Amino acid sequence: MGEFAYEKDADGIVTITMDMDGPVNAMNAQFWPLFSDTMDRIEAEKDLKGVIWTSAKDTFFAGGDLNMLKSIEPDQVEDLFNSVEATKAVMRRQEKLPVPVVAAINGAALGGGYEICLACNYRIAADNPKTKIGLPEVTLGLLPGGGGVVRLTWLLGMEAAMPFLLEGRQVSPDKALKAGLIHEVVPADRMLARAKEWILSVQGDEAAVTQPWDTKGYRIPGGPSTSPKNMTRIAGAAAMLFKKTRGLMPAPVKILDIMTEAAGKVDFDTAQRYESRKFVSLTPLATTKNMIETLFFGMNKVNGGASRPKGIPPSKVERLGILGAGMMGQGIAYSAAMAGIPVVLKDMTVEAAERGKAYTAKLLDKRVKQGRMSAEKRDAVLGLITPTDKTDDLKGCDLIIEAVFEKIDVKDAVLAEHESLLAENGIWGSNTSTLPITRLATGSARPENFVGLHFFSPVDKMPLLEIIAGEKTSDETLARAFDFARQIRKTPIIVGDSTGFYTSRTIGTKIIEAVELVAEGHDPVRVDNLSRLTGMPTGMLSLLDEVQIKLVVDIYNTQVEMGLLDPEQEQNPGARAMLAEMISQHGRHGRATGKGFYDYSEEGKTIWPGLAAWRKEDARISDEDIQDRILFRAVLESLRCLEEGVLRSVADGNVGSILGIGAPVHTGGYIQFVNTYGPERFMKRCEELAAKYGPRFAPPEILKRHVAENRAFA
Repeated sequence: MGEFAYEKDADGIVTITMDMDGPVNAMNAQFWPLFSDTMDRIEAEKDLKGVIWTSAKDTFFAGGDLNMLKSIEPDQVEDLFNSVEATKAVMRRQEKLPVPVVAAINGAALGGGYEICLACNYRIAADNPKTKIGLPEVTLGLLPGGGGVVRLTWLLGMEAAMPFLLEGRQVSPDKALKAGLIHEVVPADRMLARAKEWILSVQGDEAAVTQPWDTKGYRIPGGPSTSPKNMTRIAGAAAMLFKKTRGLMPAPVKILDIMTEAAGKVDFDTAQRYESRKFVSLTPLATTKNMIETLFFGMNKVNGGASRPKGIPPSKVERLGILGAGMMGQGIAYSAAMAGIPVVLKDMTVEAAERGKAYTAKLLDKRVKQGRMSAEKRDAVLGLITPTDKTDDLKGCDLIIEAVFEKIDVKDAVLAEHESLLAENGIWGSNTSTLPITRLATGSARPENFVGLHFFSPVDKMPLLEIIAGEKTSDETLARAFDFARQIRKTPIIVGDSTGFYTSRTIGTKIIEAVELVAEGHDPVRVDNLSRLTGMPTGMLSLLDEVQIKLVVDIYNTQVEMGLLDPEQEQNPGARAMLAEMISQHGRHGRATGKGFYDYSEEGKTIWPGLAAWRKEDARISDEDIQDRILFRAVLESLRCLEEGVLRSVADGNVGSILGIGAPVHTGGYIQFVNTYGPERFMKRCEELAAKYGPRFAPPEILKRHVAENRAFA
C-alpha cells in the first residue's frame, strides 16, 4: 500500500515523504485518509520543531484525480463539496501548527501539488530542469479547488496572480522564485538539508509560522478588488475572457469571480468555501468532461504512442535535410534546431537558404531579448542550421523533408534529385496538406521509407504534426516519423492516405459550408460571427481569406484533375461556383492580396461590398442552424474518417482537431463533442439538418452503430 513515510529526527523535525500507489502522488481516494492521519500524528507530537513535506516520486505531487473528477454527476456534487472542504480543513490545521512547515519540492508541483505547498510556511524547490510549478486547472476546464485561487490571490495580489490562475501558466523553479511562488531554489542534494536549516533558524519567530492571510493587518498586494485600479483591471480581464472563450468555457470566469471575492470584503475562510462551491459546480459540466478527456487523457494517449506501431525500437534523427527554405521549411528548421538536431537547409539559391536561416535568428533574438535564452545558447542553436544551394550537402541525412510547392511535378523532381543522398535506410518525408502520399511515393526507390509529414503554419507555434501512411509506408517508417515528431516536441497523429487526409479534409468542410450559407443569400458578417461564437478561433470566412481563396480553389481543381474528386458529386455546388466567380471575375484571392471576403487595409478589414450581389431578402435561417451546419459538417467528417480508417483512434481525431484545425476547445474535439451532446440526440439533429439542407448532414453508419449499441466513442 502507498504511504506517507513519517520520520522524526534528533532535532525534533518531522519529514513526511509522500509515496502513494501508482506513478505519482495525487488527490484521490487514498490521499485524504493519509493526509488526515498524518496531521493527527503531527499534532500529537511532543517537542516538535518543524515539518517538511517531500516526495519519493520523480514529481512532488501531480494534483487531483482526473478520472474521478470527470465521472462526477450532478447528484454527486454535494458529496464532492464535503470532501473538498474536509481536505481544506486539514490544510488549515497545518497552517495553524505552532511550528514552521516547509514544502521541499523535488519535482513538478502542479495543481493540487502546489496547493499543498501554498499551505506551507516556506517553499524550497530543487534545481531540476523537469520541475514545473503552477496551477494549470483552467486548461482542463477546472479551477484550483484546494485553496489555490484564494491563497495565490492573497499572496501575490490580483494582477500578479492572474496569469497563473486565468491562463494556467506553469513555470520553472527560477521563474517561480522571481514570481514569488516559492522562496528558494537549491541543488537537489541540498534541498532537505536546507529545509532543516531554515526550520532551525526561525525557532521562536512567530512571523515565520504565521501565514500571510492569518497575519493581523495583512494587506493583499495591489490592494483590494474594490480599489479603482483593480476594478478597472477586473473589467478588462472579464472582457478579455469573453473575447477568448466566447462565454463557452466557464472556468476562467469563475476563477475571476473567486479572485474578486477573495480580495474583497470576505474573510479568508469564507473565500475558501466560496472557492469550493465554484469548483464543484464545474465538475458535472460537459465542457469540463470534454476538456479533461481530450486535453489530458487524449493527449497522454497520443503523445504516449497509442497509434505508434508496436515492437519497433525508439529512434532519433541525427541529421536532417530540408528542401525548401520558405515559410514551412524555415519553420521546420527552427523546430529541429531547437531540439538540437543538425539541419541542412537547401533552396534554389544560397541567398534564399540564408533567408530561411534568418527566420530562426529572428525568433532566437526575440527569446534573448525577453530573457528566455542566453546569447550563447542562441548562437549554438543557430549554428546547427547550414544553409546551402548544393545538392551534395544533404548526403548522409537520415531524414529528408521536402517542403516545396504543393505541385506533384515539383515534388517528383526534388525526390528524383535527392533521394539517393539519404543515409542507409534513411526516410523521406513530404510536407503536404492534400497530395496523396501513395501517388507521391510512386517515384521513390523505396516507397516503404516514404511518409507524409504535414506540418501546420506557423510551424514554430503549431504543436501538431500529421503523419500520413501511404499504401507502402512501413511500420518502421511510421514509428521513426512518430519519434521524430516527439524529438522536435510536436504532438503526432498517424492517419491514412485519403484525399485531404484528416485535417485538411475536415477543416475544408466547415469552411465550404460557411461559403454555402453566403451563396444561399445569408448575411456574410452574420455567418462569420456565428462561426466564431461556436468557439472556433476565427470566423470561417476570415479563415478562408487567411489560407487564400485561390489556393483552396487551385487545390480543389487539382484534385478533380487527378480524379480524386468527382465534381458531379460535389455537396456544396453553390459555394464552389461562388468562389470561382470571386476569383475569375473579381480578383478576390484572399488576404495576401488585400481582397477576399473582406477588404484589407492598414486601418483593418471591412466586408467586401460586392458580396451584396449574393444577398437574398427572402433568405431565412436561425442562428442555431447556421452554427450547427458549420460545426456539424466538421464533426460528421471526423466520424467518416474514423469509419474509413483514415483515423486510427478517437484520441487522434480529438487531439488533432483541437491542435491543428481549430475545433472549439470546449467540445474536447470533434468526436468527443458527440459523446457529451449525446450520440442519439446528435443523430436526430443530423437527420433534421439533412432533411432541410441536404444529404451531407446524413448520419454515417458508424454513428448509427454506436447509437444502436448505446456506446460512446472511445
